Amino acid sequence: MIRERKILGIIPARGQSKGVPRKNLSMLCDKPLIAWTIEAAKRSRYIDRLVLSSDDPEIISVARDFGCEAPFVRPAALAQDATPGIEPVLHAIEQIPGYDYVVLLQPTSPLRTIEDIDGCIEQCVQSGAKACVSVSEVEQHPRWMYTLGGHDRLVPIVSDGKQFARRQDLPPVFLLNGAVYVAETAWLQESHSFLGQEVSGYVMPPERSLDIDTLADLERCEKMMAGK
Repeated sequence: MIRERKILGIIPARGQSKGVPRKNLSMLCDKPLIAWTIEAAKRSRYIDRLVLSSDDPEIISVARDFGCEAPFVRPAALAQDATPGIEPVLHAIEQIPGYDYVVLLQPTSPLRTIEDIDGCIEQCVQSGAKACVSVSEVEQHPRWMYTLGGHDRLVPIVSDGKQFARRQDLPPVFLLNGAVYVAETAWLQESHSFLGQEVSGYVMPPERSLDIDTLADLERCEKMMAGK
């Protein structure tokens, strides 16, 4: 709880995955991938209740072993490749009403810390934003990116006429890193999105922003953890 507002934490973890089969249960430094998110979330000063949203019995069992509640089974219709990511969150809110804020924590961001989780919650509540999402600064700036038009002519992604000769002069640009999403519950139920004009960005460093989507990502993450 923060400022008398109750917080619900949701970890979405469906059974199937395209890039890495059974990704949420993949071993990472002798622990299932999902365990890293559960353990970080359970240390939050603000999350009042942490629940899993999954369609998979094995994931549910593993999550419970690491201390995460699984009070319902996600319907199969909400666990398909084409299912929008917001739908399982809205379903979880319907199953467990009565919370002022919801925090979405994807298992694919094992490097996020408790400071990132609580920092994003604090920024959302203290700033008065309807939502706050974690971002990281990009290395490859879109002002130096192009598409190919007719006859392979370069077409700039950003075409406002401004020119920057040095990388140091470019304005910083940020990318959603998928680690932490926080929103007012009522607003999220109306907007059906964590994004919009009333959303704040919580900046995380690149070294904690790895989003695991492939086996190569998993191997890189293990090396980073081993290096610490």
